[in-house]
Amino acid sequence: MAETRSCEFGISGKKRAAAADSFEGDDEIFVAKKSMLPTAWENDPAASLASLRHVFGEHGGVNMSIEASATFTVMEPETMRRMFTGELGPDRDFFIYSRHFNPTVLNLSRQMAALEGTEAAYCTASGMAAISSVMLQLCSSGGHVVASGTVYGGTHALLTHFLPRTCNITTTFVDITDHEAVKNAIVERRTKVLFFESISNPTLTVADIPELSKLAHDKGTMVVVDNTFSPMVLSPARLGADVVVHSMSKFISGGADVIAGAVCGPGSLLNSMMDLHQGSLMLLGPTMNAKVAFELSERIPHLGLRMKEHCLRAMEYATRMKKMGLRVVYPGLEDHPQHHLLKSMANKGYGFGGLLCVDMESEEKANRLMHHLQNSSQFGLIAVSLGYYETLMSCSGSSTSSELNSEEKALAGISPGLVRMSIGYTGTLEQKWSQFERAISRTMDSIL
Repeated sequence: MAETRSCEFGISGKKRAAAADSFEGDDEIFVAKKSMLPTAWENDPAASLASLRHVFGEHGGVNMSIEASATFTVMEPETMRRMFTGELGPDRDFFIYSRHFNPTVLNLSRQMAALEGTEAAYCTASGMAAISSVMLQLCSSGGHVVASGTVYGGTHALLTHFLPRTCNITTTFVDITDHEAVKNAIVERRTKVLFFESISNPTLTVADIPELSKLAHDKGTMVVVDNTFSPMVLSPARLGADVVVHSMSKFISGGADVIAGAVCGPGSLLNSMMDLHQGSLMLLGPTMNAKVAFELSERIPHLGLRMKEHCLRAMEYATRMKKMGLRVVYPGLEDHPQHHLLKSMANKGYGFGGLLCVDMESEEKANRLMHHLQNSSQFGLIAVSLGYYETLMSCSGSSTSSELNSEEKALAGISPGLVRMSIGYTGTLEQKWSQFERAISRTMDSIL
């Protein structure tokens, strides 16, 4: 007997047909159909997002419904067997258990795939869950990774300590701007992943994504890029990367109120990660909560507008700080070593990123500056993370990069006094700048 749904359960045949239309093939449940956008808009992430089918609520609401169920019912016992054999699945609106697939999370995943221009995506409970799951899916015991020496401290700890101890997966760290060193570090048929951040945390070094991707692919190595610092600004998959990971807790969330991550890449990879027997996402269970997925899906449509304002203010502040004589690191400044590279890769109209760094040379001076910026003038908040509507600042060497030892920090170019600022957009630009001027004046007075 064919499986049907009673209307009292809120699921109709019409809904099932709509879901089936959104994916290609029973086995490739993540894979969205090719975009019908005009060629001129194909590479614009905002246009890609706007081209997605709008998902309405169960009763016709303009926003999609939240599917908060952990488990899902079937009308006929035979259907359960067909679901577990893979004959029926989410592509036809059949769900088993939310650790496997959840309709609300799948909708957010489609948005992330559109944002990054990848064939597929799936969302996780955190950014570290996304990175860890990808590494464990692509690498087996004895596997090898080549990674940038300048990455987020948690990622560095994962690659340096956890994966070698638990999985016998080792990593060679390199200067990602030294392409010859990268090439020499990749061991053909052994190195499974080349990992780097599109714009590095915290030094804001910009990776040459097209060149690094070509270099890795020539040796049969997958390229995984963390694009947390530059959603909308850069599209690594469109530039040659195989997989893009995100901490969605940052700019994509924008509210510093949720923890979430995403893996964007080929449909074959995402499906393998959800395999019942060998999938890292399936078996390790870093599941995103459906309520979090709903929250994020409502914020992605205005991500482009938010990023433009983050970037506009970062550019303006960096320019003015430099004129004050401060040591400023910002990819939008022409004296940044990769300014022209970023300009050549960036999506037009989104700027050069929402983060800048001020090097105060010593941790003591950095702490004084942050104290006055928060407590004397209310320019920003002393806090880790980024992408919030208020400016957030931290001394990276003693906070988000503290997992690195002194030698590793030196190799990564992280000075003791490096203050990382994620520039917010509350208040007027001139109002916030006057607060910065007041704080820097007090800082200099206290130093002198």
